[in-house]
Amino acid sequence: MSTLLAIPFLVPVLGAAAALLLRSYRRGQQGVAVVTLALVVLASAELVRRTADGAVLTAQAGGWPAPLGITIAADPLTALLLLVSSVVLLVVLLYAIGQDTAGLSRATPAVFHPIYLVLTAGVCLSFLAGDLFNLFVGFEIMLTASYALITQAPTRARVRASMIYTVVSLTSSILFLTGIALVYGATGTVNLADIAVRLGGAPDALRAVLALLFLVVFGIKAAIVPMHFWLPDSYPVALTRISAIFAALLTKVAVYAVIRTQTLLFARDDISPVIMWLAIATMIVGILGALVQDDVNRIMSFALVSHIGFMLFGLALGSAAGLAGVIVYLVHHIVVQAGLFLVNGLIRQYVGHTSLRALRGLTAVSPVLALFFFLPAMSLAGLPPMSGFVAKVALFEAGAQAGGWLAWTGVAAGVATSLLTLMAIFRVWVRAFWGVPLPDVVEAGERLQGRRSGGALLMAGATGAMVALGLALAAASGPLTALAFTAAEDLVSGQAYLQAVLGGAS
Repeated sequence: MSTLLAIPFLVPVLGAAAALLLRSYRRGQQGVAVVTLALVVLASAELVRRTADGAVLTAQAGGWPAPLGITIAADPLTALLLLVSSVVLLVVLLYAIGQDTAGLSRATPAVFHPIYLVLTAGVCLSFLAGDLFNLFVGFEIMLTASYALITQAPTRARVRASMIYTVVSLTSSILFLTGIALVYGATGTVNLADIAVRLGGAPDALRAVLALLFLVVFGIKAAIVPMHFWLPDSYPVALTRISAIFAALLTKVAVYAVIRTQTLLFARDDISPVIMWLAIATMIVGILGALVQDDVNRIMSFALVSHIGFMLFGLALGSAAGLAGVIVYLVHHIVVQAGLFLVNGLIRQYVGHTSLRALRGLTAVSPVLALFFFLPAMSLAGLPPMSGFVAKVALFEAGAQAGGWLAWTGVAAGVATSLLTLMAIFRVWVRAFWGVPLPDVVEAGERLQGRRSGGALLMAGATGAMVALGLALAAASGPLTALAFTAAEDLVSGQAYLQAVLGGAS
């Protein structure tokens, strides 16, 4: 059991070391990276199988019992997010390999693969960490790798964006350390399960302050309004292979941390209205920002901010139904955002930019590219029968069940955001894909067709695989929703997690 839980973190670390040693052998690096992520996918799939009934798997590093030792734990939520994240990481890696093979990327492959695997290790450790300090370590591993990745093929815009991203992330990290120190001072432990037990008798004011502090810490990393300002300036300028992973995973790891801490440590009715108002503000402000942009990548970045609000909405409801909707939405959004940013990368390969002012008629040039954009975009807008529709219906039903004017306000904001998202996507479709192609778009398409290679086909295949994964989520909405409810019930009660960690279950 300890080995299975360690694989998602340790294998990428070892793979990164091997890839660094093979920096002079590109094919060797690529092979190591692919095999490493394939192993993580297999281990994650086995974790999903073993936790599907609500079981919580635990391991103690060094054999020290909790709360003294370092705990790693996987419940249904952790296992599901590990599986989806590792699959997305593998598909984006294949896209990156295709770019390098086709000679279409200015990134440095010798550096990219080791850092990418370090990023993978950080993501996996963040999901598996059973204590606040190692959750911090997981975030820092992930963010340190992201600092290096965002400056690949540096330009003035990328350096500026990386400075904003780094300063904001470091500010959040300092607040995170402060929060850990305050929690340790109040409880004498950093183990999540032990904190949950000891905070039960803490003064209400202290619990409220700690809950708000950690909401701010992870809210910065998750780009929750009004702490979102850094994201639209950072993600669009990064290389496609980087922005796809950032959009799909980095904010979702922070959302996972919000869910874990607010349900396990700080489950409080008086904090829920704050989370609900943040959810409503994030939905509306994010999508209004998307509507006024003239670049496809910036539109998708603001839409990303907006749809974080849907996840906060389900969390604020505090019910098993609401949390199940959040989990389904998390899975859907990881896949859809990765797919859309990969499509944007293909657009950039065709015409050299993603500005709506100089795009028209892409459907006539590449019907497949238009289809690749259309399917995940419709899922993002929440149209049936896509996975986004399933996730939004689950959230809106949970809001209706909760009742109350604030919950109904959140439902109304969600419906309005969905309609505005459809409007933003329709605007991209009309401006970029519809109509008679512009001459430079036709010329760019002809040039790309003339130099089609195995690498370009691999890029298109990886993008198609991501789109197909989104369709598979819609087709498997029944089992996915059932697993989400199992995970949500564990989150609401918390007893399975506490017993597994503190009671020695494994």
